[in-house]
Amino acid sequence: MQLLKYIQSQGIGSRKQCQWLIENDCIAINGTIRNHPKDNITPDEVASLEIDGEPFIVVPVPYFYILLNKPAGYETSHKPQHHPSVFSLFPDHMRQLDMQAVGRLDADTTGVLLITNDGQFNHRMTSPKHKVSKLYQVILKHPADDTLCKTLKTGVLLHDENEIVAATEAVLENPTTLLMTITEGKYHQVKRMISAAGNRVKQLHRRKFGDWHCENLPPGDWKFILL
Repeated sequence: MQLLKYIQSQGIGSRKQCQWLIENDCIAINGTIRNHPKDNITPDEVASLEIDGEPFIVVPVPYFYILLNKPAGYETSHKPQHHPSVFSLFPDHMRQLDMQAVGRLDADTTGVLLITNDGQFNHRMTSPKHKVSKLYQVILKHPADDTLCKTLKTGVLLHDENEIVAATEAVLENPTTLLMTITEGKYHQVKRMISAAGNRVKQLHRRKFGDWHCENLPPGDWKFILL
């Protein structure tokens, strides 16, 4: 990949802006100034990137995959209406990239959120036919017993839906804490299922999405992941 194209792929600026930075000795890769726009770059060998002496986070090319521990009070949208966007948690240059959330979490829902620029991966993770599991920790408004778990696993009819929706697993950690696994991603699905089963969601946290979890990642922090 040519240096100019590589720098553009990092979200640094337009082609013209990136070319100016390169030709004016502002770009250092792995500690070495690179000032020829047509230089060949091997993206996997880029360990560090500096622009005018300032270190920048290196974004994997061509595709990147991010695990974010979403905090409460953020909308999963590039155009939020009532709360800050989850994308505001990333550096400025990364927000210029075509990054999309894999599904959505409500503003008050916390936990695992995957973000990528790989459309095929996004589709594969969210398509119902692939049955990718999502594990939620649900804090219930009212104490429950195993009857709730059985109801959720048998299936409930959501409001304005005409087919039964069931959890693949539902276990109570205690009377007000439910662990529930689903493989679909309908709008507000967990909250609607709990409501249809006769209870209410007080707090919702996604513990796992597929094989990914964020147990050691503080709220608001993120990291690149490998597939």
